[in-house]
Amino acid sequence: MARSLNIADRLRISAQKVPHQRAVVFPEARDSCGRVAWTHLTFAELDAEADQIASGLIDLGVRPGHRLVLMVRPSLEFIALTFGVFRSGAVCTLIDPGMGRKSVLKCLDHVDPDGFVAIPPVHLLRKLMPWRYRNARFNVIVGKSKLKFGCVTYQSLLERGRRRTADHPQTMATDPAAIIFTSGSTGPPKGVLYEHGMFDAQVDLIRDRFGISPGETDLPGFPLFSLFNLAMQVTTVIPDMDPTKPANVDPSTILDAISRQGVTQAYGSPAMWNRIGRYCESNHLKLPELRRVLSAGAPVPVHVLKRMLSVVPDHADVYTPYGATECLPVASIGGREVLGRTAEMTNTGKGTCVGTVFPQMEVRIIKTSFDAILTIADAELLKPGQIGEIIVRGPVATREYFRRPDATAMAKIADGDSFWHRMGDVGYLDSDGRLWFCGRKAHIVHAAGGPMYSVCCEAIFNNHAHIYRSALVGVGPIGQQRPVIVAEPEQGTFPESESAAATLTAELLALGAKNLLSQSIQTILFHRSLPVDTRHNVKINREALAEWAAKQLVRR
Repeated sequence: MARSLNIADRLRISAQKVPHQRAVVFPEARDSCGRVAWTHLTFAELDAEADQIASGLIDLGVRPGHRLVLMVRPSLEFIALTFGVFRSGAVCTLIDPGMGRKSVLKCLDHVDPDGFVAIPPVHLLRKLMPWRYRNARFNVIVGKSKLKFGCVTYQSLLERGRRRTADHPQTMATDPAAIIFTSGSTGPPKGVLYEHGMFDAQVDLIRDRFGISPGETDLPGFPLFSLFNLAMQVTTVIPDMDPTKPANVDPSTILDAISRQGVTQAYGSPAMWNRIGRYCESNHLKLPELRRVLSAGAPVPVHVLKRMLSVVPDHADVYTPYGATECLPVASIGGREVLGRTAEMTNTGKGTCVGTVFPQMEVRIIKTSFDAILTIADAELLKPGQIGEIIVRGPVATREYFRRPDATAMAKIADGDSFWHRMGDVGYLDSDGRLWFCGRKAHIVHAAGGPMYSVCCEAIFNNHAHIYRSALVGVGPIGQQRPVIVAEPEQGTFPESESAAATLTAELLALGAKNLLSQSIQTILFHRSLPVDTRHNVKINREALAEWAAKQLVRR
């Protein structure tokens, strides 16, 4: 039987336990000397503001199940609004603006929102296309604007909430809390339906696995991760950065925030830590305050782990949790274990070790299939060491995609009263129970000699000192694909002449010839900057790259 639960209850508990502790800290402005002026809300203040938002929304007519699109820049208001929407019983819909206008519009069309809680440019777009969002009648504008676009302002919403005294609706653990869209890095973005109980389970799993304590301070490079902090009595420092472009982050602003705000934990994509790690290395900087660094979104390169571990204290670690929008977290490993035990295996093509599985989560490896699998009895279970499709079961595995029964059927496998989620990844479990990631299922190259796995093959070529990263793509028909390595050289080492390209090509082919996994690869192409996803700036868009490679080969 489902229990009564609203994820915003966790904020209420935090406010009762530590009412005067800073909950959210935000860089408001810079003075004439370039120093950042910070503002904050305490847990009690944030809880009260979320209450007012929920009451104000209810006064507007918002009811449980209504879908409200939240499109607000990282800020104090973003955090308060997220919890306020949760508390109102509405479904908070989050769409990454970094995926581009066309994809954002498709996501909005699919959701058919009941309202927008957004910045002025979003409401301008809404008003310019009235035929598109006819059902959007609960609209709140956040930020300064002379035009109101028929919206209630954020301040007037708070005033409505202060005047209203009615109780908030009771929600259950299985009630929808949010729709969060995937990044669309391997296909069209899909709306993942989150329940209140799933968020609640995420908080406990993350807190217990990493030993996060009340009173700590976190800097999240991905705004949504701040919600976990507030449920743990952890202070959130919102970084001065564009979260849609972590690869372009200014390291000095992040390091200044870590130092001045006493940050003990920081989360960011591998692209963000690559930039910060190189900056620290060049400037001989250390980060003695940090207890842990978290990085996810794609496998974290060994060189990034080495740099970050060299700047944090000996008692700290760099953790790389594995999961997906549909199921997070699944497994995790520390950087010190990677460098000491698994990196050498990764370099020889064994895949990337993503660690041991979280308590309450289950992982199985089944024979890779590109068709729907109705029940677990229809799946062929593989033995340790055999590469296959990764499936996961547990309290954070989401049940469905919003209004996408076709995608849900492809991604879920029934098992009695429960189900398994198909991660869309391939990998294996080793004899020690650790999970290894070998790449996306969609990125398998189907060559004449059999399947070739992206992460395994690429690591072999990434051993070259002048290669920053590489991508394995297939050109030609399935089953007869020509395996091609597209390499991105380190900055300043791109081969500018035919002779330089020939020399680097020969060196890479010699590396590949030493390993059975890569001996069949006879084609190397060079790319100045591999196309990556918009959310983490690190997942290589191999679909686009395969098309590019095919055109390059035609010109030869």
